[in-house]
Amino acid sequence: MRLDKYLKVSRIIKRRTVANEACSGGRVTLNDKVAKPGTEVHEGDIMTIRFGDKLGKYEILSIMETVRKDSASQMYRILSEDEGMAQERD
Repeated sequence: MRLDKYLKVSRIIKRRTVANEACSGGRVTLNDKVAKPGTEVHEGDIMTIRFGDKLGKYEILSIMETVRKDSASQMYRILSEDEGMAQERD
């Protein structure tokens, strides 16, 4: 599955256009490499997303084409979500 679609289906990012922009803007890494929107994701991949001054790190647990809203959070595991950490890395 494409990274931008995974972000939308898992509801980490609510809209695919926003997910696409985040990837295109270099704010998403997959396994420590900057990822483009079309990068394929696999179970076990580690994804890092920078949202303003917030940095989130997630492990991909499952990939499903469609999922109910209440089950979307089971597609990934939050490894960390830190405020202010993104500024320190820049």
